[in-house]
Amino acid sequence: MKYYQHRFENIDEYLHHRPPYLLVEKIDSLEERQIITSKQVTEEEPWISGHFPGAPVFPGAIMQELVTQSAGILIAANYNPMESYVTSDPKHNEYALGVLVKVDSARYRGFARPGDQLTATVNLNEITGTLFDFSGHIHIQEAEIMKINFRLCNIPSSALTARNLD
Repeated sequence: MKYYQHRFENIDEYLHHRPPYLLVEKIDSLEERQIITSKQVTEEEPWISGHFPGAPVFPGAIMQELVTQSAGILIAANYNPMESYVTSDPKHNEYALGVLVKVDSARYRGFARPGDQLTATVNLNEITGTLFDFSGHIHIQEAEIMKINFRLCNIPSSALTARNLD
């Protein structure tokens, strides 16, 4: 399978996600097998006020999504099997890039609160066909607050709209 390297200017040119679910705010570094992204946690985010009232923290599940979106950017930039890739119309694309298929492990070692700057570092460890094995970390300054190992896969776009309950 031939891959095309894309270098777009805006994050929304890499991912189909849109606010409020688009979590990556800045690509700090993008290499062939590593990406570093960042996000500023704010009080205005929809999940902050209810998690937890009186002691707001950024949910671990949303931290996981920040890391997987970062990995999705790396796939779209460096391992996109499509010559023409359109984020504004997913039905145009033959493949859905970077679909989460497995979390091998996740460990949370701290909390992120409004005002914190999160830095996500994601490393591509191995590629097997359309399956991508990643490890990632989230830091606030020098403190690691999350560590994760997971897999993303490029799947046919039709699988996203097909109803298969088996």
